[in-house]
Amino acid sequence: MSDRTAWKITSQNGWWSAFGKKKARGAGKRPGPPVHDDLVQREFVADAPNRLWLTDITEHKTGEGKLYLCAIKDAFSGKIVGYSIDSRMKSRLVVNAIDNAVALRGNVAGCVVHSDRGSQFRARKTVRALARHSLVGSMGRVGAAGDNAAMESFFSLLQKNVLNRRSWATREELRIAIVTWIERTYHRRRRQARLEKLTPVEFEATMRPSMALAA
Repeated sequence: MSDRTAWKITSQNGWWSAFGKKKARGAGKRPGPPVHDDLVQREFVADAPNRLWLTDITEHKTGEGKLYLCAIKDAFSGKIVGYSIDSRMKSRLVVNAIDNAVALRGNVAGCVVHSDRGSQFRARKTVRALARHSLVGSMGRVGAAGDNAAMESFFSLLQKNVLNRRSWATREELRIAIVTWIERTYHRRRRQARLEKLTPVEFEATMRPSMALAA
């Protein structure tokens, strides 16, 4: 039967086609129970570096498939102190970001690391990584976007300034674009009102001497 004949029959009888949408993997599943208490309570501020870190994962498509970024942000200066980029969203993505942050910041014992209840943050490997570096885990509530709003604001900037600016043919070119924007623009060129119109790098450099004198 031709398409024209099919259209005529369905039109005369008032029939309409319906297409079922394939359910995304993991859709409808509720996050599992938290492995840490919520120690932050939406107070995304810190009076010194390495007191409170915020972390989350974002993704973006390329011609080769999705690319995932796990970033860790210091609430004191807004600086991204550690990040990991991979083609798979596994717990190792978070663990690598944690290890990267610790390698950069040095003595971080007692620092609170706040995240949502995603499976990557609840994974045993992630919990062990926090314990290995004497970090303290913290998790927000289910379905409460405001519980990690400070991290979402960073990803919103990344989306606007990098991810959505063009199409990305390969994961590698998107990875380079993300790293370049974080290290060159976000850290060293983008001034923030809450940091007295300084960049994260300038703010930390300015505040460290005064904190040392106060100590």
